[in-house]
Formats: sequence, structure tokens, C-alpha cells
Amino acid sequence: MRWIVLPLSVALASASCGEAPEAQRTVPPDTMAAVALAAYDATAFDTITWETQQAALDRGQVVYRHSCARCHGGEGLGDAEFVLHGDTLRPLSLKREDWPYAGDKASLRQQVFVGTAEGMPHWGLEGLKPRDLDAVAIFIMEGLRGGF
Repeated sequence: MRWIVLPLSVALASASCGEAPEAQRTVPPDTMAAVALAAYDATAFDTITWETQQAALDRGQVVYRHSCARCHGGEGLGDAEFVLHGDTLRPLSLKREDWPYAGDKASLRQQVFVGTAEGMPHWGLEGLKPRDLDAVAIFIMEGLRGGF
């Protein structure tokens, strides 16, 4: 995974080093989502084990509070109204019955890693490690939603 991220990051950074105006030097969000998707490696989760389920939930809660709650809210209702670039983000509630990742921890981990072009950070590129991604997925599914 690192061998993909580093060359892509260097290429993106060097492409932004010209005399172009500031608005042209930023990488479009859809490009970063593509970079994150290319960097995602599902096998990074294959060896993760937790001493106890409670240990995973505790770590996941810490990661959620630090990385997710500012947009999704403390209870996962999508009510934090985080403002990004002048726009108020209104993420979906993580507790909705029709939430697309219900019961699908692998897809949730990938979504958290990759983020979205609409404002969800590309947490895998922002530094969240696979163990933290796994923990936050467990916390969201079991701690916030009440079970897989």
C-alpha cells in the first residue's frame, strides 16, 4: 500500500509546485478519492486481532471521538453540522435503518479509508492505520448501532 501512496503523493505534490494560482494548486477531491481507493488494501486487515471485544470497542470509541464525531455527531446521528469550505456538511445518520454499511464491516472500513469527494476525509491517507480503521468500524457497528 505504501508503495502506491508515496509515488502518487509525490506526483500530486510536484504537480502543484508551479506558478499557478492557489485555486489551481489544490488537488480535486475526486482525485484524492481515486488515490485513496488505489491505496486501499483489504488484506491489511487480515492479521488484526483484539485481545477482547471490549478492547476493540474502547479503541474504536477513541478513534470515533477524535476523527468522526465532529461531522457524524457524538451519537452518530449526522447532526454535528461541521462546516468545510463554507458549506455545512450533513452526513447521513449512522443509525439509519437503510444505512448502506449495516452488517458489512469490510465495506465500512474501505469507506472510512477512502472517504468521499463530498467532504468525508480520506482517513487512510490522513494517517488512520488499519487497526484504528477496524476498531472504529467495530465501534460504529456495535457501539453506536447496537450490533452487526
